[in-house]
Amino acid sequence: MSAGQVAALVAAGAFVLLVLLLAIPLIKLGRTLDEATIALRKAHENTDPLLHGANDTITHVNTQLERVDGITANAQAVSGNVSALSSVFTATLGGPLVKTAALSYGISKAVKARRNAKAVDSGKHSRRRKGFRR
Repeated sequence: MSAGQVAALVAAGAFVLLVLLLAIPLIKLGRTLDEATIALRKAHENTDPLLHGANDTITHVNTQLERVDGITANAQAVSGNVSALSSVFTATLGGPLVKTAALSYGISKAVKARRNAKAVDSGKHSRRRKGFRR
């Protein structure tokens, strides 16, 4: 064997060793990719019922929201009617009612003032003269 053949034999052995060392990570990477493929397949199979359930839930929520919209519209109509009714009440009865309340307050104040004046007059006999006020 010549020196060139020995060098070629050593280079071939080194190449085989390099291929064996690189084959181990490539095999592990292949297994990892196989497991990832299986996981993705299972996830894809499980998402169909999940998406179907989510679609049913969204449909149910939309139905409930339509009911809430109807209730809100009715409540708005009721509040408008109450506002109109209070305006009518204020316009028809509010003015006279306020005037009546003011009149009754004034009368009660006048009656109390007159009673207080009579009580003061009856308490002081000698010092006050009729027709003289302070």
